[in-house]
Amino acid sequence: MEIKISSTQYQVANFKEETSSKLPALSLLSNLGYSFIPPSDCEALRGSTSQVILLPILRDFLAKQSFPFGGKQHLLTEAAIDKITNELSPAMNEGLRGANEKLYNAMIYGVSVTEFIDGKKVSPTIQLIDWHTLDNNHFHFTEEMVVQNSEATGNRIPDIVCFVNGLPWVVIEAKRLDSNHGNKSTVSEAVSQHIRNQGQTEIPHLFAYTQLLLAINGHDGLYATCGTPDKFWATWKEEEIIEAEFIRLKNNRLNSVQLNAIFNHRPEAAKEEYLSLIDAGELAVTDQDRLIISLLRPDRLLDMARLYTLFDKKAGKIVARYQQVFGIKALVERIGCFEASGARIGARKGGVIWHTTGSGKSFTMVFLSKALIWLEELAQCRVILVTDRVDLEEQLSRTFASGGALTARDKKDAMATSGRRLAEQIGQGNERVIFSIINKFGSAIKQKNCYNDSANIIVLVDEGHRSQNGENNIRMLQTLPKAAFIAFTGTPLLKEDKTENKFGKIIHSYTMQQAVQDKTVTPLLYEERIPDLNVNDQAIDAWFDRMTDKLTEQQKTDLKKKFSQKGQIYQTEGRIELIAHDISDHFQNFKQQHLKGQLACDSKASAIRYKNALDKIGKITSVVAMSAPDTREGHEVVDEDSKDIVQNWWKDNVGKADEKAYTKQIIEDFSRDDGPDIIIVVDKLLTGFDEPKNTVLYIDKPLKEHNLIQAIARVNRLHSKKQFGYLIDYRGILKELDATIEKYQDLAERTQGGFDIDDLKGLYHRMDTEYKKLPVLYKALWGSFSNVKNKQDPAALRQTLSPKVDDAQGQWVDTNLKKRDDFYLALTAFSNCMKVALQSATYFDDKSFDSSRQHYKDTLKMFVELRKQVREDANETIDYDQYADDVRYLLDKHIGGIEIQESKGSYLVGNLGKDIKPANMTDDEARNQTDKITGRITKMIKQDLADDPYAQEYFSKLLKKAIADTKAMFDAPVKQYILFADFEQDVKDRKIEGIPEQLTNNKHAQAYFGLFKHLFDAELLESSGLSDARLTQYVIEIDNVVKTAVAEYSINPSEIENKISMQLLPMLFTDLGLEKAERFIQEILKITHLGLSRS
Repeated sequence: MEIKISSTQYQVANFKEETSSKLPALSLLSNLGYSFIPPSDCEALRGSTSQVILLPILRDFLAKQSFPFGGKQHLLTEAAIDKITNELSPAMNEGLRGANEKLYNAMIYGVSVTEFIDGKKVSPTIQLIDWHTLDNNHFHFTEEMVVQNSEATGNRIPDIVCFVNGLPWVVIEAKRLDSNHGNKSTVSEAVSQHIRNQGQTEIPHLFAYTQLLLAINGHDGLYATCGTPDKFWATWKEEEIIEAEFIRLKNNRLNSVQLNAIFNHRPEAAKEEYLSLIDAGELAVTDQDRLIISLLRPDRLLDMARLYTLFDKKAGKIVARYQQVFGIKALVERIGCFEASGARIGARKGGVIWHTTGSGKSFTMVFLSKALIWLEELAQCRVILVTDRVDLEEQLSRTFASGGALTARDKKDAMATSGRRLAEQIGQGNERVIFSIINKFGSAIKQKNCYNDSANIIVLVDEGHRSQNGENNIRMLQTLPKAAFIAFTGTPLLKEDKTENKFGKIIHSYTMQQAVQDKTVTPLLYEERIPDLNVNDQAIDAWFDRMTDKLTEQQKTDLKKKFSQKGQIYQTEGRIELIAHDISDHFQNFKQQHLKGQLACDSKASAIRYKNALDKIGKITSVVAMSAPDTREGHEVVDEDSKDIVQNWWKDNVGKADEKAYTKQIIEDFSRDDGPDIIIVVDKLLTGFDEPKNTVLYIDKPLKEHNLIQAIARVNRLHSKKQFGYLIDYRGILKELDATIEKYQDLAERTQGGFDIDDLKGLYHRMDTEYKKLPVLYKALWGSFSNVKNKQDPAALRQTLSPKVDDAQGQWVDTNLKKRDDFYLALTAFSNCMKVALQSATYFDDKSFDSSRQHYKDTLKMFVELRKQVREDANETIDYDQYADDVRYLLDKHIGGIEIQESKGSYLVGNLGKDIKPANMTDDEARNQTDKITGRITKMIKQDLADDPYAQEYFSKLLKKAIADTKAMFDAPVKQYILFADFEQDVKDRKIEGIPEQLTNNKHAQAYFGLFKHLFDAELLESSGLSDARLTQYVIEIDNVVKTAVAEYSINPSEIENKISMQLLPMLFTDLGLEKAERFIQEILKITHLGLSRS
């Protein structure tokens, strides 16, 4: 029998860097409007490999610039052009950052020249970029640009460089997708290459001009700017450009001129392969494509440089993250609108910016100030920045000054030093920026001149969830009746939250969950460590009898009641000493890495007692941050020492020094590697205090709601040595965290448009679950030696990884290189997990690990030693994981604290906020909860999913099936509960099988996609050529049509329907025919009408 072999053969995909990463980038840049310059032509324009500016292009741009004098426009002379080009030589003697900042200022603000017109001297400032007319600028790009290093001893060759008017603004490093280094992303290799090339002996003179740096690998990419550490390279998520535009640009064919420019210096086979790829069909859009289009589209590139870049004295050069860019854009759009009716008619509109704590709210305010300077429509606006605490006022004023929005003199004039001064600034001043404490409005409003009804005032309220209600808020509105009020908060907000009621709608949000996913903040690990206290009631009673024999029985009872309050017990010396010993041992691994910690306690007396106890133990250093005591403190405390200890400590340690100066000094000391290990706080510095090295927060005070979320965010800032931020709880705040989440969940369920509680989840991981990964990681570690017969033979283990050089296709290669890299990755993962395990009391209590606990330690010791030997064999210098040395130290000095008990029951923080935990449910409780959930699901399907008929049909069928399935679980009501709890979550998330991934975050597009499935059977769709991919394209276009119509005709619903019908009918007619197209459109209109009625 003859076997027939299909004659169809598919072209093999090419994953090489050139094809998968670089060529797609070059094509996109061409489609974005950049002109390609081949490498040889680029070098000719530069004149030499040491020169990085395209001088002929720059001079051509400058030759067209003119300046006004005597009522006429005058072109620049050649001498003036020469002066400008000379000014643009990088001042590398000031270092890369200094040189970059100097050139940035020249490119953004222009260069002054001296000209003589008819014998008269004139000094115009000439712009190097035409900010008003985009097309007057020249955008070019090249590849493989050879740049001689600063010592003239060699060259570096960046993959792609983009120029604006001949100035190198963007450098791109492209890598292939698959890595030769195990699981390490090739994007991180590109980042490392960028950082290396900025070194003093490399090519810093190129990076002195750059505004954006991109690292790409064909699939995804990261961006940064000059001097950005690797930890802060960021992802980009676009919020304005629609997916259809990404698809269009990716698949737009290059014209012959563009094609020849890119391929004429390449082998003909490369061009043929590229054309074959294009001809084979539509190309998928990758995150690399989205990054390039989003950031390098000419208009966006100019905005990123002008509006969204700043220089900070501490952090260096900063380019905004995507949430800051789109937050500012949304804010600018909002404050450009005015109230058309109501009590504040004519006032600028305001609202709330919710960007989670740690994601850069302060810098977002600085970026806004730059927008107010540059955007003509807002140039006349003044800014009043309001906080509720002096330390936050000082922090924000420093940030503005550091970010370049204020000069030293402006900063001094901007501070509202008193209520009288604030009244003068509001009523008669012309300061562009004013800083004030909210309480100063109370005294300011009593002044006659404290009133300004201009609509050109924007009030920015930092931490808007605190103190911005009641009398304070009313005073602000009375003083500035037409101003726009913008609240910035890092605390999650819901629709009914007071912050929103006071300031208007939420303008832009960036949640905790998003920040963790984007690696904008560090994930947090939580552990509860409750001190086990032995209270000797007889001794206490005897003490009272001795000390109170002259009191009446009623007086004795009252005194005992006060003394036995929890606040007194928490401050006892024995309890504080116990916790101080636990902290001293626990902090040792952080101390070795020069990381820092924070201890939050409930009173100044406790803070000082902790300080004394830690000093006595002597293992860690500490400093106390608190406000000055007054003579009224301590009168409610039985033991007079509590008052004296605070006042005496302040007198001995601070004396007559200014409190601000004292606080400033301890913050500066704390930030140094050789400074205090731990800062002890009560309320001061518990919020608004940002130190990236702050890694662990020891909590010994009650915290609630906003204060709780704000406090734990002190340790979520990014730092190169931080894998997690740690929350060590000695007070038992987990129940309060549970209650806080439950409150937000309840508000979300009762309020349309409320934010889902998932925004609070995902930030925390329990330490007591991390160590359970050890067995899997242990097995993976030994996997590198699966072929070793005798695993006790150290020589055999060593030989498995030692260099083995063989001839491979004419090249000598180390065939064990991949094995070593895999081993290093596995050892890093295992050691990191061991580090967490050795800090978790649950790990030591878990009986299942009794037999393996010491073995894991011994195994880690052995493999650390083996790694050392193998490195010596291979002559390697690898930057091994930062925790390896730390773990070795922990092996001998792991956490003791025998009398610190961990809470009973282990619950993921992400699962908090539910009424009842399944593990503790009785059968009756489970049945009751199941009935409640079933009722809620039925209501959700009927009401919440009314705008998605397909989802209604889908979940109705699943609900019937779930009810049928539970009959088989009649004797297992807890299982019934779990089944329905999971089902309820799926309904909330609209998790429908078969919905394309790119539609998952767009419920309207999901509804339109489902509508095709709901109205038409699969055979009809297939026969019409409407595959899921085609339907996805359809619904994206439909969604855009609907959004545009609603935006344009929001006042007139009938016009919305007409607009939608007129645009959709021609689009759908070809594939569906008239009758089916009209039927589909009618359903679209129903969904739209329902959406409008809900808004």
